[in-house]
Amino acid sequence: MPIVFDGTGPKLSNSPTIIVMVGLPARGKTYIAKKLTRYLNWVGINTRVFNVGQYRRDTVKFKSHDFFRNDNEEAMKIRKQCAMEALNDVCKYLKGDGMVAVYDATNTTKERRNWILEFAEQHCFRVFFVESICDDPNVVEQNVSEVKVNGPDYKGVDPDAAVTDFKQRIMHYKKCYESIDPQADEGLSYIKIIDVGRRFMVNRVADHIQSRIVYYLMNIHVTPRSIYLCRHGESDMNLKGRIGGDASLSINGREFASRLGEFIKGQNLSDLKVWTSELKRTVESAAHISSSCEKWKALNEISAGVCEGMTYAEIQENFPEEFALRDQDKFFYRYPMGESYSDLVTRLEPVMMEMERSENVLVICHQAVMRCVLAYYLDEPSDRLPYVKCPLHTVIKLTPVAYGCKMESFPLGPQAVDTHRPKPETLDPDRDPNKALETAPGYPSSTSEDTSSEDDLVPDLKGGTMPATERERTFSFPGSQVKLKISKHLVYHHKSRKRKISRSRHRSDSMSDMAESKTLSVQGDIRRGVSMPLLSQCIVEEISAENAESYYNDDSKDGEKPSFGCGIEGDDYTGLEDEPPPLHESHAS
Repeated sequence: MPIVFDGTGPKLSNSPTIIVMVGLPARGKTYIAKKLTRYLNWVGINTRVFNVGQYRRDTVKFKSHDFFRNDNEEAMKIRKQCAMEALNDVCKYLKGDGMVAVYDATNTTKERRNWILEFAEQHCFRVFFVESICDDPNVVEQNVSEVKVNGPDYKGVDPDAAVTDFKQRIMHYKKCYESIDPQADEGLSYIKIIDVGRRFMVNRVADHIQSRIVYYLMNIHVTPRSIYLCRHGESDMNLKGRIGGDASLSINGREFASRLGEFIKGQNLSDLKVWTSELKRTVESAAHISSSCEKWKALNEISAGVCEGMTYAEIQENFPEEFALRDQDKFFYRYPMGESYSDLVTRLEPVMMEMERSENVLVICHQAVMRCVLAYYLDEPSDRLPYVKCPLHTVIKLTPVAYGCKMESFPLGPQAVDTHRPKPETLDPDRDPNKALETAPGYPSSTSEDTSSEDDLVPDLKGGTMPATERERTFSFPGSQVKLKISKHLVYHHKSRKRKISRSRHRSDSMSDMAESKTLSVQGDIRRGVSMPLLSQCIVEEISAENAESYYNDDSKDGEKPSFGCGIEGDDYTGLEDEPPPLHESHAS
């Protein structure tokens, strides 16, 4: 039976898969099952845990370890009935919108595992076994005391009596325990996790989903640790209400950086790792922390593409339909020439794997990035992920515990602007602009401490400048340093102020050459590795519908017509080849 997928995102698996947990009690099976489910849901694979113990608790009230004796025929019937009910629910889930089901039970006998395999074969499901083996008495004792004593079976029971009873339960399971045999079970797909990750045994990984499961399970550990998350300090762009960019910290942002250094010092963390993005505002926020910092490009803020540097009001005015589409499905919506939250999760996966391998970590990142990380640890679904609140100047401390994650919040101050925009009620593209912006945070404007901007004046074709409110927009594909142009007249809402025009050392044409050429194509040597290729600028005229045809047929206006291009005029270089062709003599530096 094919999977019926009714979500808005892509389907990320082909065959439905049952992950079957195997192992004695107190070996971390439920911990692994919940953690694995959280990860798979985070990367977009619909997954659910089916805990057979919960089905048993819903059916009969637990009394003592005698219920788990192999010679207790009445109890054995109840246990098998509960196992069957759980499997039937697995079947319904996988034939609906589910992709992976985690069957969480001991499954300690070969007979039980063969029964599950037969069921899966009848319904065309794949099966992957995850066996947790632990002979370390210290680990087992810790699991018994921390998890099982506080578990649902022993609520209100004396702790010493609970420990004694649970150890008796383990002994009943040990009498019939049959581990997966590498020779006899050579045809099965499985991973054995031995002594909480000290060793692994992997056999017959059948598909992409199973390979991702193995990849994840080989990176997690159970060592006690703390994860600290915070956004960068308030930036100059935050003060203006603009998204993206690579701005420096404001006065309040620099004060937060100082307080962050004091806060981390007071935590007395040994071997602390500090990770930042490659953007200035996160690096500056880590300036007062004594530990060495590691920059991750993967931690850079989500790319807003052609909307980089705009306010919400400007996005609404320039791209009202795009603004509405993003509100309709913020997780999967991708900015034009930018990224979606779904793209960001994919980009962050290597970071999360390294975070799982690490102990104490401080991550200084950005709003969208922090939302993705928090959603992973707090098990937030994709529809709520883009709306997780991540205020500026606040440190979040995450402490992984048995079946989840404990979160603590530390507002350090000083007061910063609010950048959180809740989902509006009206989502129609034709909505009133005021309705579209009703949830947009209010930013200081004329009262801002920043009285100058490098983007207020831009070069025009004549070697002079023009107001930034009339400029063309440039953008880069993610990971590329080549900047391209959009010949769309965009509206900006800030006042014009003069600036000094910087001249790129990589250019091969002068401003006077630009004035003579009057072309919209890139007038420079665009090659891989160039940090800022020189782009000619033009004033885009608004053309009415009645004179558009005559305008475009008028050869005298060739240099003024809106167009889109890159490379050197007169050659066929697109900027996408591995090596650029030789420059024409007229363009050589």
